[in-house]
Order: sequence, then structure tokens, then C-alpha cells
Amino acid sequence: QVQLAESGGGLVQTGNSLRLSCIASGRTSGIGNTAWFRQAPGKEREFVASIPKIGDFTYYADSVKGRFTISRDNAKNTVFLQMNSLKPEDTAVYYCATSRTIYHDGHLASQDQSYFYWGQGTQVTVSS
Repeated sequence: QVQLAESGGGLVQTGNSLRLSCIASGRTSGIGNTAWFRQAPGKEREFVASIPKIGDFTYYADSVKGRFTISRDNAKNTVFLQMNSLKPEDTAVYYCATSRTIYHDGHLASQDQSYFYWGQGTQVTVSS
């Protein structure tokens, strides 16, 4: 079992930044990739970014490329999502999720079916 806890969400104005954190506990040795997904009201959950536990392959949704950066601190079992130049359309509940497999394929890394454990989410609201 892996438990995930997200933090760092909040209310910000357009153009500002937030950094989300996802702390993993439990059987963290079994983690492959960690990803961020988001779900806005009335919309389906969508992929945001993914990073493997080992290696440098990161993968981003087109909508956040150049604005968001995913990174990790394996010593602290933590993955971060630095979000810059935030837009109102970034408003959503942000979830982190972990897989049991390391993905170096962007398609697989972006599918929610690839992830087994999920956190409870943290709300991000960007006002215009």
C-alpha cells in the first residue's frame, strides 16, 4: 500500500504561481512513476505531468508545457509541481497518483489507468 498526501493548493490571481507537493508513505519502494492529474467542475479528469522515480524522463500535457515543472526529492518521497503563469483554466482539484511500473513512454505515462494509488486532491483556484 502507498498513501499519498497532496498539499499546496490555494486561491491565486492570474499570472501568479503555486507549488504543489505530493508526499508518499507506505511501500514507497514499489513506486514507478508519480503523476499529477486535475479535474475541473463538470469536466473529466485530465493528465498534467508525470515523472519516474528513476531517470529524467518527464512528460507534460500540452496545456501546461513551459509553465509547469514536475520534480522529485526521492530522499523525502516527495514530488512537486511548480505551476507558474497560472490561468483561470488551470482551476481544478489536483491529484497525485503513483504507478507500480516506471514509464518512459509518454502515452502510457499520461493514462490514468496506468496509476494504482491516488491522493485525495488539493484545490487550485485561479481568479481572473
